[in-house]
Amino acid sequence: MELILRTYPLKLKHTFTISRESHDIQPSLVVELKHEGISGFGEATTNPYYGITLENMQTALQNASVLMETAVLYTPEDFWVKAEKLLHNNYFALCALDMAFNDWYARRHGKKLYELWDLQTHYNPLTNYTIGIDTLDKMTEKLLEKPWPIYKIKLGTKNDLDILRELRKHTSSIFRVDANCGWTVEETLQNAREMKPLGVEFIEQPLPADDLKGAEVVFKKSELPIIADESCITESDVAKCHNRFHGINVKLTKCGGLTPARRMLAEARQLRMKTMVGCMTESTVGISAIAHLLPLLDYVDMDGALLLETDIADGVNIRDGKVFYANQPGTGVTLKE
Repeated sequence: MELILRTYPLKLKHTFTISRESHDIQPSLVVELKHEGISGFGEATTNPYYGITLENMQTALQNASVLMETAVLYTPEDFWVKAEKLLHNNYFALCALDMAFNDWYARRHGKKLYELWDLQTHYNPLTNYTIGIDTLDKMTEKLLEKPWPIYKIKLGTKNDLDILRELRKHTSSIFRVDANCGWTVEETLQNAREMKPLGVEFIEQPLPADDLKGAEVVFKKSELPIIADESCITESDVAKCHNRFHGINVKLTKCGGLTPARRMLAEARQLRMKTMVGCMTESTVGISAIAHLLPLLDYVDMDGALLLETDIADGVNIRDGKVFYANQPGTGVTLKE
């Protein structure tokens, strides 16, 4: 099996700001696995918070290229186990490789990925559209230029409630709030009380990731559901989030790809927690992979490609929050010239 690595500078429509960083360009790595005329594609973007660069992802994947000699013999589950042993220090690179292998494997069998998993797509959740932190005027402008049924509002400022109150004047759509570890316990409980009447559905990761004691307090007292993000990175974190969060937001790049993500979602369901998958600012390559997990989810945040000025791939199409699958097998991705 041939391993092909491509890098792209993904240019955003607007500067994207969360509580800890801003960026206009998102570097991205696309992995292609090719064998007997069939290609599978995966993606992972850089992330300074987790120390992920294009260089260390490429190096990790090149060091793991020995796996390509026997890859065609494996199922995705077996492939992931072997790949994880070589890429355990870089789960973002592992994600891109696992995503590409799942895509290739499904295409080899002539099925869409969700069909290979025996999933039904009749009740897929709608995706939100994210409004990054900006001036109040700019956030309002972004909201008005993209009418959408559900918005995720990035917060973690000194004026969070003022922002929500102003945005609520311009839409009746559902709000979801993501503080990206930017609040204290007291702020979270107060904000939940104030935000509930403003039509907020849930709050995502209000506290620092390692504040588990604070999470227990918020879980018991919050008037809004709390969803874990930075506190739920890999499979071992799901159990830790039980009785500390009402649900988990799984990020494919953080957990190492589609294969472990499915296990995490299944475990969360068993624990009666809400399930969600979120995206990075990424192209349609990564977004199309997320789409095949939709039947397993209560919520989804897969608007990454919608935030780009120019996309690098075709695949799933998203209109008014609803996801439409491509006709091709696998994840349905084709790279643009």
